[in-house]
Amino acid sequence: MKSLVKLLKKRKHIVFLDFEGTQFSHEMIAFGAIRVDLDYKNRIKKIYPGIKNYVLATGSIGKYVQELTGITPEILQKEAISFKEAIIKIKNYCGLSFNNCAFMTFGNHDLVILAKSLEAHPDANMEIIQHIMKNDIDFAAFLSQYVKDSNNNPYSLVNYLKLFGEEPVGISHDPLNDAKDLMRLYKVVLKSNDKVYEEYLKVLKQMRHFPAPVQSTINKLIDGEDVTSEEFKKIVRNYLY
Repeated sequence: MKSLVKLLKKRKHIVFLDFEGTQFSHEMIAFGAIRVDLDYKNRIKKIYPGIKNYVLATGSIGKYVQELTGITPEILQKEAISFKEAIIKIKNYCGLSFNNCAFMTFGNHDLVILAKSLEAHPDANMEIIQHIMKNDIDFAAFLSQYVKDSNNNPYSLVNYLKLFGEEPVGISHDPLNDAKDLMRLYKVVLKSNDKVYEEYLKVLKQMRHFPAPVQSTINKLIDGEDVTSEEFKKIVRNYLY
């Protein structure tokens, strides 16, 4: 897709990221990352083993997040690393390609978690965090321009996968599983030109911010009716008078 090519800016590496955060302070309590190399058509040609870590937070996890993720204070006390270490670990995982990576997330909450975690842990490397945030691509925001449900709302990650004929790799809200699912969604969207095209036609028909004559003409065209310039002018005149 041309718009995705523009977002990638000729970068040949993507790190798919997912963060889990606390319920109220939105500090990171876990991250998952999976790195890929792209070919000249932006298709995935190599997948590296993913990484996952629990991360210590200053705030409480919150009951809802514990139930959602299965992450408990006991797990963090036993297995977590500091946020400062987590950021370094993500950078090291990227290796020499760190400066040339795109970082892909699903939704804007992951960047909120990064920013809030930095506020709570000012000893973390701000340059690394700023670099990740600057080079982030929100794949949910990108895809929802072209594919939405019948109520004109974006799908969840799991439901986007199912729409494109894929099943999730495992339990959701495990950060590595979610990073892998995001990678798989990227992969299937890239090879599903006809599906994206069909879904985008539905989105165009559902749009309500076009002026009525334009919307009417778009609907006719999508339904297979030809509309000449004179017919369009007549539609506009009838709308006005």
